[in-house]
Amino acid sequence: MQTVSENKCFGGVQGVYSHESEVCGGEMTFGLYMPPQASRGPVPLLWFLSGLTCTHENAMTKAGAQAYAAEAGIALVFPDTSPRAAEAADDEAFDLGKGAGFYVNATQDPWASHYRMWDYVSDELAALLFENFAVDSDRQSITGHSMGGHGALTLAMRLPGRFKSVSAFAPIAHPTRSDWGRKQFSAYLGEDETAWREHDSTLLMHDLGFDGPVLVDQGGDDQFLDLLMPEQLAEAMTARRQHGTFRMQPGYDHSYFFISTFMGEHVRFHAEALGVA
Repeated sequence: MQTVSENKCFGGVQGVYSHESEVCGGEMTFGLYMPPQASRGPVPLLWFLSGLTCTHENAMTKAGAQAYAAEAGIALVFPDTSPRAAEAADDEAFDLGKGAGFYVNATQDPWASHYRMWDYVSDELAALLFENFAVDSDRQSITGHSMGGHGALTLAMRLPGRFKSVSAFAPIAHPTRSDWGRKQFSAYLGEDETAWREHDSTLLMHDLGFDGPVLVDQGGDDQFLDLLMPEQLAEAMTARRQHGTFRMQPGYDHSYFFISTFMGEHVRFHAEALGVA
């Protein structure tokens, strides 16, 4: 692992690090904020998974999460959204290939050799963090935006016991029925739609639910509402009587202005579940 940069931030350290990823077949970069409390021992960890076209840098610099994390004593990790190796397959479209890993393990050529973002987030990067930084593997929560909200919800529901809480900003909520999902799942996972089901948070909410609290914020003026299909997730949460909250926020769009407005509430939501509120 190499240190790309480290900057003092709200009494802690905002770092950027790179490492060779076995599962993604090349160098990967991630951001990690360590709050000042980490100097005294392991702290809880909040994952932030980003959306289409993003890298580790977008949420790290735009979401405004570090101030709230420093107050609560929570570490923040910002993974990349796809493999970045020169030889990794790519596509001219913004919503397929680099920047659009969709947090799945691809099974189809030419994607399968590098696009294993599920294993990268759930196993490889997690192990690297616990080995090298003062973060507590028993106290993790997860959040994300858009494609990353999809990833956060599916990881939380399919890995019971891993995360104390899950939240999402404008998640791609029903990808098996949306153009943001069907296109990518066809490419990465093949045409057998039964393989897609385990990556659809609406279907997983019906089938599994989450063993902790859920918070979802959706902008009422989001320009991608028809692709996100938030009403499907809200209905599934209601049908399951899931412990959670779904909020439509009038006037807000899909941007980081929306995320930064409610970021403090999300960090405090996770802090309570992690026992540091």
